[in-house]
Amino acid sequence: MRKRFSLVVAGWLITGLLAIGVGVAVIDRLSEPLTDTGLRPLSAAEVDEALALASSLPNALPPSVPPSVPPSTPPSASPSAPPAEGTPAPTVTVTATATPAAPAAEPGKSRLITTAGGKVIARCENGLVTLRSWSPAQGFQADDVERGPASRARVEFETEEDEVKVEVHCAADGSPVHRVHS
Repeated sequence: MRKRFSLVVAGWLITGLLAIGVGVAVIDRLSEPLTDTGLRPLSAAEVDEALALASSLPNALPPSVPPSVPPSTPPSASPSAPPAEGTPAPTVTVTATATPAAPAAEPGKSRLITTAGGKVIARCENGLVTLRSWSPAQGFQADDVERGPASRARVEFETEEDEVKVEVHCAADGSPVHRVHS
């Protein structure tokens, strides 16, 4: 009887350990796709680089207009068949074309605003300001966001000890102007 009880206890322990091992292995295998963030916050350097690139392009596409990309191979070509010997390899040309979404609207201006509490990207368009994004500095959190579009937009960055309020409106030339209140 005692030997049978010991075998039952040992069986339960082995079953429990196997279940835990399988569970840990499954979680380990699945956790990478679950926690791997394809979308992550941009660093300050990446935001600055993106804004510099966007403002340096004279014919930049508006964000609401996707580029039109023609197919890379003609319909008659078989993509899996290798080209015949002596035949030049086909070249692929990608052309982005923009179709105006609205008749000759003013393009709008964006600005990166850096404060002790965080960074804000504001955009003025047709006299209204919109906070496109905001990123609190280390230790701060965003609160009381009035994103717009409106005549004024604002965000507060706060910690338990500090509070930084950023208020943005559009200047006469259409560029975002801000005030910081600590």
